Amino acid sequence: MRTVLMVAEKPSLAQSIAKILSRGNMSSRKGLNGACSVHEYTGSFIGQSAHFKMTSVCGHVMTLDFIGKYNSWDKVDPAELFSKAPTEKKEANPKLTMVKFLQVEGRGCDCIVLWLDCDKEGENICFEVLDAVLPVMNKPRGTERTIYRAKFSSITDTDICNAMNHLGEPNRNEALSVDARQELDLRIGCAFTRFQTKYFQGKYGNLDSSLISFGPCQTPTLGFCVERHDKIQSFKPETYWVLQAKVNPEKESSLTLDWDRVRVFDREVAQMFLNITKMAKEAKVESVSKKEKVKQRPLALNTVEMLRVASAALGMGPQHAMQIAERLYTQGYISYPRTETTHYPENFDLKGCLRQQANNPYWAETVKALLSEGINRPRKGHDAGDHPPITPMRAATEAELGGDGWRLYEYITRHFIATVSADCKYLQTTISFSIGPERFTCVGKVVTSPGFTEIMPWHSIPLEESLPHCEKGDLFPIGEIKLLEKQTSPPDYLTEAELITLMEKHGIGTDASIPVHINNICQRNYVTVESGRRLKPTNLGIVLVHGYYKIDAELVLPTIRSAVEKQLNLIALGKANYHQVLEHTLDIFKRKFHYFVDSIAGMDELMEVSFSPLAATGKPLSRCGKCHRFMKYIQAKPSRLHCSHCDDTYSLPQNGTIKLYKELRCPLDDFELVLWSSGSRGKSYPLCPYCYNHPPFRDMKKGMGCNECTHPTCQHSLSMLGIGQCVECENGVLVLDSTSGPKWKMACNKCNVIVHFFENAHKVRVSPETCDLCEAALVDVDFNKAKSPLPGDETQHSGCVFCDPVFQDLVELKHAAMRHPMHRGGQGKRQGRGRGKGRRPGGRLNPKKPKDKMAALAAYFV
Repeated sequence: MRTVLMVAEKPSLAQSIAKILSRGNMSSRKGLNGACSVHEYTGSFIGQSAHFKMTSVCGHVMTLDFIGKYNSWDKVDPAELFSKAPTEKKEANPKLTMVKFLQVEGRGCDCIVLWLDCDKEGENICFEVLDAVLPVMNKPRGTERTIYRAKFSSITDTDICNAMNHLGEPNRNEALSVDARQELDLRIGCAFTRFQTKYFQGKYGNLDSSLISFGPCQTPTLGFCVERHDKIQSFKPETYWVLQAKVNPEKESSLTLDWDRVRVFDREVAQMFLNITKMAKEAKVESVSKKEKVKQRPLALNTVEMLRVASAALGMGPQHAMQIAERLYTQGYISYPRTETTHYPENFDLKGCLRQQANNPYWAETVKALLSEGINRPRKGHDAGDHPPITPMRAATEAELGGDGWRLYEYITRHFIATVSADCKYLQTTISFSIGPERFTCVGKVVTSPGFTEIMPWHSIPLEESLPHCEKGDLFPIGEIKLLEKQTSPPDYLTEAELITLMEKHGIGTDASIPVHINNICQRNYVTVESGRRLKPTNLGIVLVHGYYKIDAELVLPTIRSAVEKQLNLIALGKANYHQVLEHTLDIFKRKFHYFVDSIAGMDELMEVSFSPLAATGKPLSRCGKCHRFMKYIQAKPSRLHCSHCDDTYSLPQNGTIKLYKELRCPLDDFELVLWSSGSRGKSYPLCPYCYNHPPFRDMKKGMGCNECTHPTCQHSLSMLGIGQCVECENGVLVLDSTSGPKWKMACNKCNVIVHFFENAHKVRVSPETCDLCEAALVDVDFNKAKSPLPGDETQHSGCVFCDPVFQDLVELKHAAMRHPMHRGGQGKRQGRGRGKGRRPGGRLNPKKPKDKMAALAAYFV
């Protein structure tokens, strides 16, 4: 019996596919990484009996990054990132140990079937999975085929079974195009981002952005928003005049007429026309025309149109809408939500899809009428050759999906029903009048067949005042003629829907990446989302774009990125060489980077107008160890300390509060210590601004506070305040927070574990002695006599936090309430960087974990 490994893109997808293929007769178990399950069943595969193992990844297995020292902003010239800096594939999420998990499940398998999403990213993940699994699979016999690719667009029995019966091969060219995009975005984005972030954050204090990023797609996206802002700012309103006439077809009714000249910009000319028309007593009907018109039903729904509607009509940001659509897809409610196609394939079961909606109370009548009278053939749209349009695949209720999920599903369903409905037909009547020598018109519309507007009422023809029955030559008394003075108005800020349209038109990003680029410019504080989901650029966004225009307009114009996207598409089609495209594009941007660096003064001149120098920003906080003058604390992101006398800037931990720490000084450099805190329910620790930026010992890295400092005698260091190894993470040490009294606590210096203990104690000190059982440092506790929880009215006790029975009820394990997991300045959450297992700095030993598993120790505190 052959063993077949099958891999999907998400755990929920794997379960759905396995349930369909096994007809529910499968067993499931958790994988070793805890995130992915494995579903097993027996069946036949290409005419032979087989044992199937269906599992999944969680998106990309690998990510591209620079190796070693090239990830350091301080040690590497950003110009080297274009060609000299080697890159490597690293696990996208090391905690998931996805490669090891795939290898464990793939070991001994004979074949692999790849059920990754059927787009370019999915093809790329196919090869990431193959790189992990092929080395451990059984070797093929002779020319035996072992790699198969399933192509599907929805999670339905028909589509999944059809995909299993028509297996193909993964597309290497499409995967290479994704590799090329990743490498280009990494090298270009990092080089420009590192240079301009360091340059401007070193000069200005109120930028309010922790990262001044550049992206080959992100920057043109911002450019569209700033271009609209510039049009608004430069707009000069003009006054114009409109002639408005009203006639009275009957005694108690009036009809407003539109002037055929529309408007004039000269007051005297407008007054002349008013005087001429006022001389006439009646309006004469010059012509009456009636014409049947059609409002076409919509094209089938693709990703860009879905995102536009979600933003404009449903009030959802593009990224949020995409996340909901993906969830609806994996749950089997809609077809694959990433598609450029607006044309249904000839063999698409439109009636089958429609029948599933026949019992929904919102549109049951419309659907039943369509099924009985016969559906209309959808309009011929664009076939991009990727996936069918976005379509509802099974019925759902508001109670099932709830909130935004239902609202998006409802729109997708109504849109689908509209595509197979009739066009909306209406009769348009146009009456042309003459008042003196001037011509006026009025138009009326009467719906003769509502068609698709019944299911999409927001597209219905608006009700208008009915026009009188009249013929050529009829005369109507004039009720009123007046001159209206108006002003031209500026355009409004771009809506997300308008921005999506511009990005699609100019080839910026793909249907999958457009939401990411829009989200990035919001996250980077380049634009803010105003009411109506309009994007208003911030000062920083405006200055950046103006600076790019001043130095090199191609950095912000969509032309160059659009050309790159075309080259990437040629790689996907096998018509362009991966290495040549990469080399050519990087060479262009390397030249642009050097010119940008040489011309940065041009952008700096614009920055000076909008932002304040570091020396003029912030409030005095702590003394510099070099000149002993006060350094200023700059709260705007990224928060930092600046000494204007020495012209030095020191980064600080982010997303917390900073205050002076008792005016105590670091014994190494004489800088005053500051205290970082994430709040009363979070962690806090002191740090030396100089040591935080310039690690004093070999075993320390940039971004460490006193709770990780290995100084052997400093009273604030890990050596003096460290108590024992963390009960949850591997490399962390629990350190006494000496500022936390009377609600004393110790916190892990790596993860967010906090241990509360000895509430209302007068003093808590770390003893130089260690526990005989676990080798953790003992603590000496002094309680106030009135509040002592110790037995026998004792007020003092020394013992081990982990082992002492007297302390057992006084200890409680919690997790810090962090404002954001990436609380270290710009470095993100680090994996534990232990200093060697066994011995803590200063000679004390880390507590040994109990032999019957670490969980027992954690359970002790709960």
